[in-house]
Amino acid sequence: MRSGSGSDRSTVGDGDDGRSGRRLRLGDLAMQLGVSTATVSLALRNSPLVAAETRERIKEHARKAGYIYNRSAAALRTARSNMVGIAVHDILNPYFAEVFRALEDQLGREQQVVLICNHRDDVSRQRSFVDTLLQHRIDGLVLCASVGTEAEEVNALVDAGIPVTLICRDVEGVRAPVVRGDDFLGGLMLTRHLIGQGHRRIAMVGGRRATSAGRERNLGWKQALGEAGIDAAGQVDIPELMTQADGRDVVPTLLAADPRPSAVFAFNDLVAYGILSALRRHGVEPGPGMALGGYDDTDGADSRLPSLTSVWNAPEVIGARAASLILRQIGGERVTDEHILIPPELRIRESTPPPPPES
Repeated sequence: MRSGSGSDRSTVGDGDDGRSGRRLRLGDLAMQLGVSTATVSLALRNSPLVAAETRERIKEHARKAGYIYNRSAAALRTARSNMVGIAVHDILNPYFAEVFRALEDQLGREQQVVLICNHRDDVSRQRSFVDTLLQHRIDGLVLCASVGTEAEEVNALVDAGIPVTLICRDVEGVRAPVVRGDDFLGGLMLTRHLIGQGHRRIAMVGGRRATSAGRERNLGWKQALGEAGIDAAGQVDIPELMTQADGRDVVPTLLAADPRPSAVFAFNDLVAYGILSALRRHGVEPGPGMALGGYDDTDGADSRLPSLTSVWNAPEVIGARAASLILRQIGGERVTDEHILIPPELRIRESTPPPPPES
């Protein structure tokens, strides 16, 4: 049963909403109580997913506000809205544009309209977006979870009957299917390639390590270094950077490092593009002067100067598989916490030559 619908209303007794003639909604109660719409809906249905003390507090507040749970209106939520929400952390990243296109193509064939949110890795912004979607009775949610997302809040949606599929990032303990690239393997492949080219000083730049993608690409980097007898603790490792601006800004730090890295593993292509342009402005030729590898193999990676070695991260496959999982759930199929890892591909280009003899 979906929560937070605009049709889940009551006739209001005394109070501001009653005097204005406006019907009180779940969203109003959630705002007054400082909790999510999903939590209010679950509490009013005596769900054990909400702590007993919280349930009673919500029910008592609802009684005082004159809220009467309208089960006939709630039953309308079994009807389809033909809307699927998609929430990611960076819609400006061309990688996600490719994921969106695959999602939209497949969902569109089933007459589903896609609603997109850019939560910017702000979990409160993500929660607000999800609450808004619930009020519009979405048929399902595709989520690249924000930093700070807790399994319980996603599981509350699942247990309320809302189809959910995670993409690109895991959240440990979530009882919903996940479709993402194998970030550990991708990090391992790129770092092994740089080592195979003769590099021994390989920096890792970027990635939010509180996310599965940031953590596992970093672990792949460390694993490959360890295999080659290189101490990861002695390498430059700069987390959290995600954008082209971040890549540009980090170049002075890379150039000032002692010893200077001869190669850089950038968390994504955006960071790599920023590094590439800033190296040249500092008089260092990307590739021969400092090898550079990216991740995601976004559109244009092969046309840069030099062309960028990058890990292809299967955006079309991830988008199509996520759409299929959501549609199966919307159609009534029970889909458990299926974990789908898409194998990446290393696409080697001009930006990762061997180091010069003096390096």
